[in-house]
Amino acid sequence: MPIKPSWGSRIFDSLNVTLLLAFALITVIPFIYVIAGSFATQKELLQRGFILFPTEYTLDAYKYIFSTPTLVRSLLVTVYITVVGTLINIFFTCMMAYPLARKDMDFRKPILMLVVFTMLFGGGMIPTFLVVKQLGMINTYWSLLIPGAISAFNLIIMRNFFQQLPDGLEESAKIDGCNDLGIFFRIVLPLSLPAIATFSLFYAVGHWNTFFNAVLYINDHTKWPIQVLLRQIVILASGGVGDSSSMEADFVAPPEQSVKMAVIVVSTLPILLVYPFLQKHFAKGVLLGSVKG
Repeated sequence: MPIKPSWGSRIFDSLNVTLLLAFALITVIPFIYVIAGSFATQKELLQRGFILFPTEYTLDAYKYIFSTPTLVRSLLVTVYITVVGTLINIFFTCMMAYPLARKDMDFRKPILMLVVFTMLFGGGMIPTFLVVKQLGMINTYWSLLIPGAISAFNLIIMRNFFQQLPDGLEESAKIDGCNDLGIFFRIVLPLSLPAIATFSLFYAVGHWNTFFNAVLYINDHTKWPIQVLLRQIVILASGGVGDSSSMEADFVAPPEQSVKMAVIVVSTLPILLVYPFLQKHFAKGVLLGSVKG
């Protein structure tokens, strides 16, 4: 017979639901405001200021930003950086985390200490820029992909995940004649899909939002990712001093407020659509990878 919850338990649950709904509204309202503003007219934005439901809908902002190939090109650049960069991150992270998780690997503790050292100390912006420049990666996409190929924090969590896999699996595979690479690609990686999906999301969001490195290393405006283009549009729309000479002719004039919001929607929506496909792996991957059994 099910136990009937007490009044105290019901009150506690009601307060929890109310509090969570309030926090949810706080996080959702800015998104609704930006989406509503992108469909509102400039006159209504100036009159009302804060809009959640426009009285008059218009697609002028989206027609404006898609009237030239500039935005589409930046989106394609960002998609390329996100896909290729995430594949590079996952490949190198897994390839380094798995050997560090094996107890029979020589010098694994000193190597792990060097990895932890990079979490506490870094070369800084100027030395990193000089290294990228000397390697000939300035104004290339490699400058956005190679310097951050491995995240030390994600590497340590992935290593902990690999350490939780039963040793008997590797022993059985070796008895069947499987070598180390075969064990890694045919046994370890398939069992690590939840963790891989989780860190793929982390890396993908980082690449999609890449901004500072692109400003430092990319001088050609045709290679700008969407976040740099969004910055330029916001600067010009705010009347600031921007590099308008490097923009397309259609983007030289300061766009309206609704255009800024439309660009934010277009630049945010694709990465939001990816999350539902990885959500089922998200909690499991983080939990298993962050607790050492």
